[in-house]
Amino acid sequence: MKRWPGRAWRIVAAETAISKNGIPIRLTDERWNHVSEEHTELSAMRTHVQETVSGPDRVFQGYGGELLAAKQVELGKWLAVVYRELDADGFVITAFLTRRIASLEKRRQVWP
Repeated sequence: MKRWPGRAWRIVAAETAISKNGIPIRLTDERWNHVSEEHTELSAMRTHVQETVSGPDRVFQGYGGELLAAKQVELGKWLAVVYRELDADGFVITAFLTRRIASLEKRRQVWP
């Protein structure tokens, strides 16, 4: 449950995947709604998003402390999941499909 300022307690549904650093990463319904509304091509790929966090092909460092897990979903097409790790857990920020792996490769690769 989570309490929002000025509001009553409410249940926030979330699924969890374990990152390569062993941190549980939450994908809440709120974040999933954001992802699937902004990137409609991902609307049937919720499981793929979580699998990318737990079993990526590569992980890159973001520019603001976030991490980007990348997994090739078909030849030349990558699923990128942006997430943040905190001390004991973390959360998905967004996800997107890209053919521009070179733009991700400009970042520092932190795994493998």
